[in-house]
Amino acid sequence: RMSSSAEATNVLLGKSDSLHQEVLSSFPLCDLTEEDLIENPQFCKLLAILAQHVDQSGLTVPLKTELDKAEQKLQSQRRQWLRFESLYRSLQEMVQDQRVRKHHATFCETMERCLLVAQCVRQLDPSSTTNPDQPSVLGLSPEHVMELMPSEKNVQRMKQSVPQQLEKHLKDKSLSLLSYYQPDWESESEGLKVMKLSHLSAQLDKDKKRAASLQEHNKENTVLLQRQSQLYLTELTKCIQLLQTLILHHRLTVQTDLDKKKLEYFEGKCELVLQKIKTEMLEIQLETYTPDTIAAHKKMREKLECEQKACKAEKQSVELKLASFEILGKEFQALAEEYCRLRQEMEVKSWAVKEFTHYNK
Repeated sequence: RMSSSAEATNVLLGKSDSLHQEVLSSFPLCDLTEEDLIENPQFCKLLAILAQHVDQSGLTVPLKTELDKAEQKLQSQRRQWLRFESLYRSLQEMVQDQRVRKHHATFCETMERCLLVAQCVRQLDPSSTTNPDQPSVLGLSPEHVMELMPSEKNVQRMKQSVPQQLEKHLKDKSLSLLSYYQPDWESESEGLKVMKLSHLSAQLDKDKKRAASLQEHNKENTVLLQRQSQLYLTELTKCIQLLQTLILHHRLTVQTDLDKKKLEYFEGKCELVLQKIKTEMLEIQLETYTPDTIAAHKKMREKLECEQKACKAEKQSVELKLASFEILGKEFQALAEEYCRLRQEMEVKSWAVKEFTHYNK
């Protein structure tokens, strides 16, 4: 067996083109891509070997066989349980229908009583898993409850009527199910309904298989969508990285041109603001003064500017002289102060002489 599986593996590994697809189809539940298998060839070979021993769900062949046998046994027991359970529920439904219709027939009363007694006996009868020495409920035993069974005559009569009544109840319920499944068939005749009812099981089985197929197809589409989404995100990430590279590469050139345009824009805007300020100043002058006044102000301004220049030049010459005087030291400063005092006295005496002369005349 090992040699045959090894040969099959070698054959599979020989087809490198289809190996990746075979592995991906053998393990659909694994989140793998063809790029992962190409980057990890040893792991790909390991998965190819495992595919010879396990199925798509990951179970080995012997375990899968045992699981199928256990599943068949479980289904058989489940069908048997469902058979008795459906019969029991159908009988209960018949009793409930009689109660709702308020039709107290001896048949239904006997059947209801039999069902209650059977249920109580089942509750009181210890199973193989319980302790037989455990005290029963209220000290009752199944024999005590069996005494409450109806008379044998009524029970026999009820058993004779059960098949006919049960058949009628199941038929009405099946027709109701048919009307629910296909509301358009409700207005048809009873014979046609019965004929279509015989094909309802096959139709339901067909719809069930179709739903299972659609569910499986939906699962495959989900896996495919996940792979495509992952591939799309990978390509989108590459595009974003490329876009970032282009932006970083061309940002300096574009930024230089943009800064130049901004500088020209701000220069033009600044010039426009200056011209607007000048215009506002001229408008204020025109609104405040007449043209003759403005011309006179200009002449006064020119004269004052000339005098200001002359004063500045005189100030500079005096400062130069003062600086040259300061070089001579403190002795020259005392002589300069004495000179200033004498000059002031001379000016005062000159003024007094002029005034005296003017007064004598």
